[in-house]
Amino acid sequence: MGIIIVGVIAVLLLFWVISCQRRLAVMDENINNAMAQIGVQLSSRFDALTALLDLTKGYAAHESQTLIETIKSRRSVITATSTPDDVLKQEGVIAEALGRISMVAERYPDLKANQNYAKCMNAVDSYEKMVRASRLIYNDSVTKLNRELRMFPTSLLAGAFGFRQRDYLEAVEDKADMPDMK
Repeated sequence: MGIIIVGVIAVLLLFWVISCQRRLAVMDENINNAMAQIGVQLSSRFDALTALLDLTKGYAAHESQTLIETIKSRRSVITATSTPDDVLKQEGVIAEALGRISMVAERYPDLKANQNYAKCMNAVDSYEKMVRASRLIYNDSVTKLNRELRMFPTSLLAGAFGFRQRDYLEAVEDKADMPDMK
């Protein structure tokens, strides 16, 4: 009778360990997916910025070419394994480019009135909104994983399974100071 009880306890413990590992794996994968989505949206935003820069070539050719080269050299791909710091660096590149495009647009009212310019700016704005939504999803997913990792008894197994707490995507403070591009 004692062997049966020990066997049942061992099986229940095994099921709990498997369940715990699976739950942590799902949470970890949700974070990776959210980061990959941010990467896709940042890439689309860079494409919209490139189209916008092409429009400015006719107005400020040298400045546009310099900015295009700067963006291409500083652009990196955000993937599921990227860190929040990688995302912040890419957002900094985008913010710098938008600021410089805004300066060009202010000097050339014809550019600002151009319909293609307005469409490109709307696309950039639309991708920015998607990035914000994805940041919220990412941070929510990180919260769930980090909370689970801190709770006993899951915390005992998490390290053995290779799970670790993840960093949040912090807000970019200078976004409030970004120029109005419309």
